[in-house]
Amino acid sequence: MTERKLKLIWDFRGPVANKTAEHHAIHLKEYAIAEGIAYLKIDVIAINEMHSIAYIAVMESVMKKVRDDLKPHRGQLYED
Repeated sequence: MTERKLKLIWDFRGPVANKTAEHHAIHLKEYAIAEGIAYLKIDVIAINEMHSIAYIAVMESVMKKVRDDLKPHRGQLYED
């Protein structure tokens, strides 16, 4: 059975949501490097002008560490 790819997501809302999400993505990259976390992708998506998300996509084997350390708002399967 292949290991699942998961997307851990942080939601940001308000007039500066996209800037906040972009800043959060910088910290996600810093965290991944500092902790030696292999990730598939770190990115930001603007849902609309008042809602943006930052996310890190990881393999299921490292998801629990990232989840416990960083407390994402939600998660879902990741498809690249």
